[in-house]
Amino acid sequence: MAVIPCFYVPKRINVGIMLFMMCLINYMMRVNLSINIIAMVTNHDENGTLVEEEDFGPRYDWTQQDQALLLGGYFYGYMVTSLPGGTLAEMFGGRKVAGYSCLLGAILTALTPLAASWDKYAVFVLRVLLGLVSGVVYPCCHNLVSKWSPPDEKGKFVAALMGGTFGTVITWPLCGLIIEHMGWVWAYYLVAVFVVVVVGVWFYLIADTPAQHGSISIKEREYIETSLGDTIGNKAKWPPYKQLIVSMPFWSLTLLHYGSMWGLFFLLTATPKFLSEVLGFNLSSAGILSSLPHIARLIAAFGFGSVADWIRRKGWWTVTLTRKVFCVPSHILPGIMLIILAYVGRDPYVCVAIMTISLGFNGAATSTNLANSQDLAPNFAGTMYGIINCLGTTPGIFSPLIVAEFTKDNNTIDEWFWIFIIGALAYILPAIFFWVFGSGKIQKWNEVATKEPLDDVVNTKL
Repeated sequence: MAVIPCFYVPKRINVGIMLFMMCLINYMMRVNLSINIIAMVTNHDENGTLVEEEDFGPRYDWTQQDQALLLGGYFYGYMVTSLPGGTLAEMFGGRKVAGYSCLLGAILTALTPLAASWDKYAVFVLRVLLGLVSGVVYPCCHNLVSKWSPPDEKGKFVAALMGGTFGTVITWPLCGLIIEHMGWVWAYYLVAVFVVVVVGVWFYLIADTPAQHGSISIKEREYIETSLGDTIGNKAKWPPYKQLIVSMPFWSLTLLHYGSMWGLFFLLTATPKFLSEVLGFNLSSAGILSSLPHIARLIAAFGFGSVADWIRRKGWWTVTLTRKVFCVPSHILPGIMLIILAYVGRDPYVCVAIMTISLGFNGAATSTNLANSQDLAPNFAGTMYGIINCLGTTPGIFSPLIVAEFTKDNNTIDEWFWIFIIGALAYILPAIFFWVFGSGKIQKWNEVATKEPLDDVVNTKL
């Protein structure tokens, strides 16, 4: 009989940590261009005269529209593979699909300086390819959450997917420092090396299910499998696309996720540029200040996720009510803060504070749009998240183009007024729709007979 170590660390904790790290490296590759590009391009004053810049490496004469194209290139590819990403995870296993995609992403990231030396369109193609290989990661992670997370730990597991937020937090200031001391090319090379190291640990620690893990204790495996009950099937099934298309709870979730992603991707792609070019912060300061909203979002994500888990354990609210109430901090309050920013955003530090509060509240998305696919159909959580994330990726394409359009003649706080108003509406309107049509009930098309009522799965305690 196998001997269990005295200080046994639950394997689902390892899974949660590695989900966090996988999302972290995914975002490191995604967002590094947002700050690196500031050191990669030439700048001109209002008379069109070339502005002298510090020597951080080669500089290229890319227009605002060129930069918007490059910043959005990732999302063209990401949108395509995000759609089948969940199905690939359900068919082949989230461990392999996510792991190999990140390895390919590391190679593409390391090739960025070479592509830039060729042509801006070479960088665009490379960013599209990076998006293509990265689009499967989050659906794979949601697939693994559905297999490893007991119901009353769901909030904390979903919060682990905020590793992407921490990836943003460390990437911008880290890349800013690397650029100032080593040059912008190293901001790509060092990120690529780190990704490879994390992927190696991922393959060592992760299994697709508790049953497939080589060193999990019998007690932990039985606890996870019993708590999930029969809401999760053992065999891969083709997703119920027909039922999805006509499901109002699904479309409510899709819109809610879209609104959250608009706010997130706007801040991911535009914040460094706004702080550096409009508010006048230097590169390292812009990187550090740009990360503050994401630090707030990360902390809030675990806080709101833990509160939602606690409410569920107590049985005070149904899952549906929990999701709708938490829309207030995740969507309504961030939208209100952007409206305030549009009207009072003149002082640089006031702008940073308001943006930090806005995205901080959006951390509650771990208890709304980021968790709802697990509620509606645990069997197809990866597929559902892949679909909503595919549509939710389009703001990553549109928001840089909108910013470029509004700022093509002048780039001052006045031009950013309507940019902030559009972001506010993108947050608030989907939340109102979800209040009317959203749900937290397991849907019939989950295609697994459940012993519990469909309203809310009863939690099984250890």
